[in-house]
Amino acid sequence: MSQKPFVSAQEVAERAGVSRSAVSRTFTPGASVSPETRRKVVEAAEALGYHVNHLARGLMRNESGIVCLIVSEMGTPYRSTLIRALTQQLQNAGKIAMLVNTDRSDGSVGLALRQAIRYRADASIILSGMPDKSITQLCLKNGQRLVLINRDDDQEGPFRINLNDAVAAGRLVTAFLRAGCRRLAFANSEAGTPSLMAREHGFVAAAKAMGLEVVVERYGPTAYESGRVLAQRLLTLSERPDAVFCATDLIACGFMDAARHQFSVSVPDQLCVAGFDDIEQAAWSSYELTTFAQPVEAIAREAVRWLGRVDAQDPSARDHSIRLDADLVWRSSIRGG
Repeated sequence: MSQKPFVSAQEVAERAGVSRSAVSRTFTPGASVSPETRRKVVEAAEALGYHVNHLARGLMRNESGIVCLIVSEMGTPYRSTLIRALTQQLQNAGKIAMLVNTDRSDGSVGLALRQAIRYRADASIILSGMPDKSITQLCLKNGQRLVLINRDDDQEGPFRINLNDAVAAGRLVTAFLRAGCRRLAFANSEAGTPSLMAREHGFVAAAKAMGLEVVVERYGPTAYESGRVLAQRLLTLSERPDAVFCATDLIACGFMDAARHQFSVSVPDQLCVAGFDDIEQAAWSSYELTTFAQPVEAIAREAVRWLGRVDAQDPSARDHSIRLDADLVWRSSIRGG
């Protein structure tokens, strides 16, 4: 059986006995149309199964309503939570989200983004520091409005949303000191994203200001298994750390499991651990991880709000940026937390 084609506005007009323009006005908010004409059009539309072609209507106004979400590591708990918040905000604003996965390093990422541009995507939101900066340049070159989350691109035009990562990291030094810890370590991945490095540098700087050195260890992707390897490296040092700040909660979960099950280290009695992101697993009873909560809803709200501003479309509207705070969530992985 052949698929039924889309019902056109002209078919609705013929069934309702009105003009094509009357159908258009009926489905245009604020347009003038008589109650009787509206009734006829709505009844005909419902009978035929008609839906307004917003894509065609948007292209006439040079707007498609499509927003690309350019994402890496979308399977991680934090990233999936952010995607959920962004898509909900976009839907509330009448926008359509299109996902572009940037985990692969071959030409497929650029190909997927060019495909989205061919669909006349109005804007892109880049969710992490992983995609190459050439992707940012491609979006801007094609006239897209652009939001960068936790990135340090220096191009003019995008709206940047970053966290006060270094400030948050500094707070943990105080927390560890109050717990009686003096041998500090930072467990990071090798991703080298701006947010991860800001946490590392902020933690090291704050500790140095207190007269303490920090052992920094980096390994692999920003993943659970990396946390296990980092624990194996740090907990086999001749002078074992008594406090570890993990760059993300996912790394912290792997670190804590290895510490307990491979090295019989008690958290927090023998080792204090903290993370960053406040993923769902951080609150599980097996971790009770002290961490910083990413302001996911605020990030999504600010991103979509800026895309909806009139001056966001103006090339002269440059260098917009905001910094948000991550709240400290006290749990039992730090003594006294």
